[in-house]
Amino acid sequence: MKITKVTYQRLDLKLSEPYTIAYETVSSATNFVLKLETDSGLVGYGCACPDGFVTGETDEEVAQAIKETITPYLYQKDPFTYARIVEDLKLKLPGKSSTLAMVDMALFDLVSRKAGVPLYKFLGGYKTSIPTSVTIGILPVADTIAHAREWVKAGFFVLKVKGGKSLEEDVEKMTRLREAFPDVLLRFDGNQGYSVEEAISFVRQTASVGIEIFEQPTRVGGEESLGEVTRHVTLPVMADESIKTLADAFRLAQNERVDMVNIKIMKVGGILEALHINSVAKAAGLEAMVGCIDECSLGIAAGLHFALSRANVEYADLDGHMDIIGDPFKGLFRLEGGILYPGDSPGLGDLSAYSF
Repeated sequence: MKITKVTYQRLDLKLSEPYTIAYETVSSATNFVLKLETDSGLVGYGCACPDGFVTGETDEEVAQAIKETITPYLYQKDPFTYARIVEDLKLKLPGKSSTLAMVDMALFDLVSRKAGVPLYKFLGGYKTSIPTSVTIGILPVADTIAHAREWVKAGFFVLKVKGGKSLEEDVEKMTRLREAFPDVLLRFDGNQGYSVEEAISFVRQTASVGIEIFEQPTRVGGEESLGEVTRHVTLPVMADESIKTLADAFRLAQNERVDMVNIKIMKVGGILEALHINSVAKAAGLEAMVGCIDECSLGIAAGLHFALSRANVEYADLDGHMDIIGDPFKGLFRLEGGILYPGDSPGLGDLSAYSF
């Protein structure tokens, strides 16, 4: 099987409701969809979601990489040599994590379609479903409670709350949420907004709330600070923005800076790299979560299949598609009662209704 044609489509997507995190407000997202056609008739798809803060890429850089590097390089390549292809492109496209993820995803889609099985089975098929959290951005306390009530009513039982702008308000939010929803699992994401002292104070003031995960409380680049928070609190501390490469995962694990890692396909450069990072996490005894950014359902499907293939990926935050208006990908997976289930079709799912 050889790749004979490479095309792409840019999707400029609006969000149904803008959301705010510690360092920005987001109202739209650009996704790129890569289409790989082969001489066997099989077609594979992947997507990129460039983000200046998370992936360090611009939309223009992704488009340029597809036209000038990826398209000529992939011609006549065998998708089953995906490890070599991804390594070669890393050298050609340094720092372009969502661009690499797009190619990686399309290659895995192709080879698992050739094998005739859903991607999660091709990767190992450890489980067949995983609960996902749903995220609430930074809002006033009353609005946070109202949004939470809507999500719980819709069947979600894991809520992730964004914070990091006001310690006092964050403590009040989490306390009020626990009072309103005693049986819901609560996670908190500081998005780099806290100092070490503020992070420790937050954990102490919310000790009775029963928060499950404390995500990225301090800034990227200050790993000692992240480690100091981890050493002084009993709540599991998770690295997100601090882990973008395999070397990051190894360094944080080696120095015991965190208890958990958030592996995002777009952030780390694809499924293959996610598998490597997860292996480091497993060896170090760190729990793993699969996360996402503002991706269409195609990107979410890739994260889901990765998560289902590994035993120690016990947590998921795969809700990035839910606020996207006009997501062209439908039916790749099911989301019922807060739990994600993959489709039965080969690869990333049935993409026959999508074309460009």
